[in-house]
Amino acid sequence: MTALGAVLRPQLPPEKVRDVARTAEAAGLEELWLWEDCFLEGGVATASAALAWTERLRVGVGLMPVPLRNVALTAMETATLDRLFPGRFTLTVGHGVQDWMGQVGARAESPVTLLREYIDALRALLRGERVTVDGRYVKLDDVSLGWPPLTAPEVLAGVTGPRSLRLAGEAADGTLLSEATPPDGVREARRLIDEGRAAAGRTDPHRVVVYLLTATGPNAVARLNAELTASGTDKIPELGVAGDAGAVAEAVHSLIAAGADTVILEPTGDEPDPEGFVRFVAEDVRPLVS
Repeated sequence: MTALGAVLRPQLPPEKVRDVARTAEAAGLEELWLWEDCFLEGGVATASAALAWTERLRVGVGLMPVPLRNVALTAMETATLDRLFPGRFTLTVGHGVQDWMGQVGARAESPVTLLREYIDALRALLRGERVTVDGRYVKLDDVSLGWPPLTAPEVLAGVTGPRSLRLAGEAADGTLLSEATPPDGVREARRLIDEGRAAAGRTDPHRVVVYLLTATGPNAVARLNAELTASGTDKIPELGVAGDAGAVAEAVHSLIAAGADTVILEPTGDEPDPEGFVRFVAEDVRPLVS
């Protein structure tokens, strides 16, 4: 069965994390996803809090920008979370928004090279290996984790372009696609991911997670259109959904048919009731999604 979840956007203050996470767990939501957008909230801090305040909820961070984080630190934090909350944390890494990376002096000349080196080293560390690498960006000298995960967790790549999608297929365990990805975009992403997997000879599972911009309740259509216009994506067909649970479930099914394994409903930035939104996803939409 396709997994379904919701996003807790970092436009909400950190003190809202507990209420939304506990509401999500009580409603039976499967996955709650958090963002590490500059310069709002840290992904590891919010994820660890959400995990500690719940018992079953799976928590994802989509995504951690690799130019900001030494790969050994990301491996240490991921391993710690996985041992504290086994099987409940999903890590996604990606290029980050290049303008933001430039603001903090971390912009890479070749983001694809950095991401490839980073994912390879990160997955090796999480497998408990001792790693020495002297790459263009990633440099490790005889590094291993003192407390590696008992079972290596999946590492997703949050990417969009063709080269990066092929890289995700080659190097990552899954791919996170943004809310700017309609069903046709999911099909094309799957094709490029599969090209990368074939080139690397990979036959293991590869999970594709897709955000779906969703508005429900009062002024849903206007709120969705305003968000699409503000992001410059209003001309993309079949992007986002506004309406009741039936309309949202139909949009989810379109993404599933296109190749999504997990669909994460993303509220608009002006969602008036974050707790109500996660209840809507778990209690109203979930029963309609097979």
